[in-house]
Amino acid sequence: MEQTAENEKKQKIERLAARVIKLARDSIMMHLRFFDTAMAQLTAVPGKVSDCIACDGRYLYYDPVYVLRKYQEEPGSIAHMYLHVLLHCVFYHSFLYDKVEQEYWDMAADMAVENTILEIAFPDIMLKQDEEARRKLHFMRIDAGGLTAEKIYRYFKRNGMGPMERRELTALFCKDAHIYWKPREEMTVTQEQWKKISERVKTDLKTFSQDKSRSESLEKNLAEATREKYDYAELLRRFTVMGEDIRVNEDEFDYIYYTYGLSTYGNLPLVEPLEYKEEHKVKEFVIALDTSASCRGGIVRGFLRKTYSILKGTENFFHKINVHILQCDNEIKSDTKITSEADFDAFMKEGKLHGFGATDFRPVFSYVEQLREAGEFENLKGLIYFTDGYGIYPERMPDYEVIFAFLEEDDNRMEPPSWAIPVILYDEMLEAEGKEDEH
Repeated sequence: MEQTAENEKKQKIERLAARVIKLARDSIMMHLRFFDTAMAQLTAVPGKVSDCIACDGRYLYYDPVYVLRKYQEEPGSIAHMYLHVLLHCVFYHSFLYDKVEQEYWDMAADMAVENTILEIAFPDIMLKQDEEARRKLHFMRIDAGGLTAEKIYRYFKRNGMGPMERRELTALFCKDAHIYWKPREEMTVTQEQWKKISERVKTDLKTFSQDKSRSESLEKNLAEATREKYDYAELLRRFTVMGEDIRVNEDEFDYIYYTYGLSTYGNLPLVEPLEYKEEHKVKEFVIALDTSASCRGGIVRGFLRKTYSILKGTENFFHKINVHILQCDNEIKSDTKITSEADFDAFMKEGKLHGFGATDFRPVFSYVEQLREAGEFENLKGLIYFTDGYGIYPERMPDYEVIFAFLEEDDNRMEPPSWAIPVILYDEMLEAEGKEDEH
């Protein structure tokens, strides 16, 4: 009898919790119709978690007892938590978990999501602590320069987070457990699938949302989530060309004949290894450094060191190279030719940065054309322009690859031309590279 009564109680709790979850879903759908596609991807499942809710991108797991307790304490809390989880998915925060310091990313993602919820607030998701959360987010916006997860995360990376601050922020912003965010071999819903869903949400948002000011944070986080992201090391490989490099070609070397000759004829191997191998490597390219006032010397040096270390670390250089490092603001200030690693090391130790005026990108492209006409390059594959992005872009597309490498995201600068590849290189990473170089 006791077992039967316990089972009945459990079933009743699960039925009530399922009704509360359905009410939360319906409330979100009624107020935020542009989330219909995203909502359809999540299936709420009782169990697998204790005293929390959690999501793996396909299933929203919840503890029925926890759901009923939170609903009794504050009816809006379940819809609030459901929307919190949904926004994590739409911004695909979980897919970056293996690339970040998880403690900082957990908090940054939660704060970004809560800020979005507070901006699109409707009565069914209001909580008692909302005003205190708004106050904290107000100061974080000032300190971090914005409230996307990426900007908040970089703030924590620079400044850290003490135990007292962590406890306070956890109480205000953490609404779900991130236990299923850890990388798994099999993902039921991939990042690419959620990206398509996010694109759909972004499109539907423009259709359904009449009050644009209420959706500002949602739009910024969606823009960050759906922004094309490139691997800088992979982009540099676009500058490679096929050529012969002097080295043993292990692929075409037959050890059987080689050792047979040595054992039979003494010091006379039958086959000598080829002394060259055809490979795709970097031979010629241009690095343009915007030395205007906003591009500080340490960051510029950090960018140079990072770029060169990627290429050298993966053995992507030929032994003989032809790299021009141009310093420029609104005109060319210097041109340093690099033909070897020794040249680069000498430039990093002794080279001085010139300029620090206004920025105009066009003189660099004109100067590169002059170098080509003078026969300085045989097969120029690309140009990397490191800049804050505040300058005048050329109108004509060159016949080589162009990467504009920016310090950080900036909604105020002009978009680069469609033929150029924009890359964000976060300033704290470059500063770390620059400090390492100084030592």
